[in-house]
Amino acid sequence: MPELPEVETTCRGIRPHIDQRTLVALKVRNPNLRWPVPDFLAGQLAGKQIQGVDRRGKYILLQTDCGEVMLHLGMSGSLRIVDPEVPPQKHDHVDFCFDNGTVLRLTDPRRFGSVLWQPAGEHHELLYHLGPEPLGDAFNADYLKQRCKGRKTAIKQVIMDSKVVVGVGNIYATEALFAAGIDPRRGAGNISLERLQRLVTEIKRVLAAAIEQGGTTLKDFVGGDGKPGYFKQKLSVYGRGGEPCVNCMAPLAEVRLGQRATVYCKHCQR
Repeated sequence: MPELPEVETTCRGIRPHIDQRTLVALKVRNPNLRWPVPDFLAGQLAGKQIQGVDRRGKYILLQTDCGEVMLHLGMSGSLRIVDPEVPPQKHDHVDFCFDNGTVLRLTDPRRFGSVLWQPAGEHHELLYHLGPEPLGDAFNADYLKQRCKGRKTAIKQVIMDSKVVVGVGNIYATEALFAAGIDPRRGAGNISLERLQRLVTEIKRVLAAAIEQGGTTLKDFVGGDGKPGYFKQKLSVYGRGGEPCVNCMAPLAEVRLGQRATVYCKHCQR
């Protein structure tokens, strides 16, 4: 599943091509995504200028003067800038067509992505309860300590909760906890402020590095320019269960937390 760095990479990739451009048509070949594409959306967007391309959590927001298109890539979706002459393939479900001939194409083999609408001045229920952005100042050790207070839940599950902080998915939670030396199974309420400070620092570092590298290619993800991400080359623990720890050479352990595979080092993380 594309995580925050992949979504941010896509957002940055498509922005120069569509920002301040006017939508002339929305072509929906298959509206049956995770939620149906609203019937009114094509009429709503016709003739509207894109006034900004931003990200909130894992949603890409195309801003207009009357609201925002909310794009989610689901598990296997991608957005690409294509020439209008390129014929759509089986899984190319939605085209955003612009006045300069540019086409922004949503491809989604599993159809778990979405194209939704948030009217101006309203807060869509999918965005309303999201926590702070991990790279912003609002996400800090004091905030995380408050959200962890009294909780026995494993710290990995806490930082993957989008109501606590958005966009820290399985890959980057695993990597940040390793870098911070924290056992992913440890109860969140039993971690000191000092150690949470290190965790916050590592979350920000790992995510920023992944964005700089263009995201993490696992299987399906490609960026808005059609190029894959390269952060996988730098993964220290994710997907390496049983392999030697890069620090101490002990075999990495693998367990499941919240139905997600979790790899960690029994010696380096406590």
